[in-house]
Amino acid sequence: MALKLIIGNKNYSSWSLRPWIAMKVAGIAFDEEVISLDAKDFKSRVTKISGTGKVPALVDGNVQVWESLAILEYVAEKYPDARLWPADPAPRALARAIAAEMHAGFVPLRQHLPMNMWRPVTPRQLTPDVQSNVRRIEAIWTDCRTRYGAGGAFLFGSFGAADAMFAPVVSRFHTYAVEVGAVARAYMDAVMTLPAWDEWRTAALKEAWVLPEDEVDWPTVMRV
Repeated sequence: MALKLIIGNKNYSSWSLRPWIAMKVAGIAFDEEVISLDAKDFKSRVTKISGTGKVPALVDGNVQVWESLAILEYVAEKYPDARLWPADPAPRALARAIAAEMHAGFVPLRQHLPMNMWRPVTPRQLTPDVQSNVRRIEAIWTDCRTRYGAGGAFLFGSFGAADAMFAPVVSRFHTYAVEVGAVARAYMDAVMTLPAWDEWRTAALKEAWVLPEDEVDWPTVMRV
């Protein structure tokens, strides 16, 4: 029986992107169910699987897991050959720390620059709090790439759980033309050239659902 991942709109649901792209890049087979975040029956459908009534949620037989980071940990344990976390203790500890930091933090960035795959690349003025978030994220990326990224183009060489946690930030930085240094820009380019990224974005651009709260130009909806 294949894993089943319940996710929200691909254009907007940053939390859904995280386990989805991790499993796609790792070659882990799963079925997906997309439910628009504004669907009238969203809560009733999702609560059957997710204790929070939020997406993403994973079903594996009689096992139900919600929260992006918990799903990544479950999948990493079930499929150790996927190597979603670095093998060595030191980089693995760092990868888990920055993944947890991403999961719990950067609220100003999330609120000011919502993920919106179909918005044309257009700058948005950043508040001081958002600028602070950007600087911290760029420092994380640069540190990981410098210390542990020699084996590939991602934070710890090969693509893993930490990269999946930051994938929506890559989208945000790109969409809102956030200025970053050369190391961070190269990392963003590597993420955005993944076939899995293209698959997600292609599907996002075909969606018809519009969520005004995630359209920073509302009532105008800017679409590529």
